[in-house]
Amino acid sequence: MYAVLYDATRCVGCNKCVQACTSVNRLDPEIPDPTTEADGLSGRRWTSIVQVPGKKRYVKKQCLHCLHPGCVSACLVGAMTQSPQGPVLYDRGKCMGCRYCMIACPVGIPRYEWDKAIPYIQKCNLCAERNAQDKKCACVEACTHGALQQGERGEMLAKAHRLIADNPGQYLDHVYGERELGGTSVLYLSDTPLEAVLRFPANLREVSVPEITWPVINKTPAVALTALGLLVGTYWIIERRIKLAEKEESRSGENNQPDKGPGR
Repeated sequence: MYAVLYDATRCVGCNKCVQACTSVNRLDPEIPDPTTEADGLSGRRWTSIVQVPGKKRYVKKQCLHCLHPGCVSACLVGAMTQSPQGPVLYDRGKCMGCRYCMIACPVGIPRYEWDKAIPYIQKCNLCAERNAQDKKCACVEACTHGALQQGERGEMLAKAHRLIADNPGQYLDHVYGERELGGTSVLYLSDTPLEAVLRFPANLREVSVPEITWPVINKTPAVALTALGLLVGTYWIIERRIKLAEKEESRSGENNQPDKGPGR
């Protein structure tokens, strides 16, 4: 299982990683959109660089590729899956547009193409196709400041802890994503707290995604069945009204026929 390690102390906010992601994934040009949130992610942007409020530090935002992804558990049709290598992947061919994955994600990453006639979910796929060809993620390859590294997750964690130990005072003694949400494939080093930017509440450090998303997931079948029942009921009512209207029209037509008396 591979992972990406992001070092916030090395990032200069150049956005080369964002440009590389946009180019490799052939994403549409970004447009001003009121549904785009302040984190810069949207249906046209899978990764973004945001500044830590009040600090001269930048943070890369993207899908964290949780080891126990809530979006996969919540998906009713298997459009969200997790590969053995780590990436959480989306199959638009299976998606029915329910957007349960958006509700189930505890850090609010998946986005919807609100501006398109046929919309889909959009999010980072950790360059799964490139990695299958022994290529690094586009963002990692594009970074010229050493802020992004890629390798086996255990190797990246060991490297992160080694950097913390070898550079006293340069980093917080914490690797974001090591335990949060049950562990993620995107890891962060920083010299300033990132909980707020990453949407990692401090009390979730030892909590896994299934524990967080269970209140949503366990209601999914009931919600789906209720919606199905409403659709079936609505269809039956409409069909009944149509048939009654046709019968009424038929009777009205018969009553309006001219009366042909005897001998006519």
